[in-house]
Amino acid sequence: MLARIRTALRHCPAAGKPAGKVGELILDRNQHRALLGSREIHLTPLEYKLLETFFESPGKVLTTQMIIQSVYGIQYAQDTRALRTLMAGLRRKIEPDPGHPRYILTEIGVGYRLADA
Repeated sequence: MLARIRTALRHCPAAGKPAGKVGELILDRNQHRALLGSREIHLTPLEYKLLETFFESPGKVLTTQMIIQSVYGIQYAQDTRALRTLMAGLRRKIEPDPGHPRYILTEIGVGYRLADA
């Protein structure tokens, strides 16, 4: 039984990481919510999954394909347009100026990365 629990925890990306913070942006995995300062941000399930993907590797560049597979699944591996649309919606909610992002930065020709804490 303990071996099964350990295996499940190892495969759960949020296990052992209840919250993450970059600047004023906070992802609280225990309560499944995001905050900007003291204000709660209402995210769709896909926006939350996208933000959670970034918080799993802060500062690390994630390729477009890695993000798509994490958020949508492998069957959507070539659908970059859906990712750009989702990213624009998330940035509108978390960035003070979506045209000049502070939290989720674009790495041209590669993908995106969450700014370092």
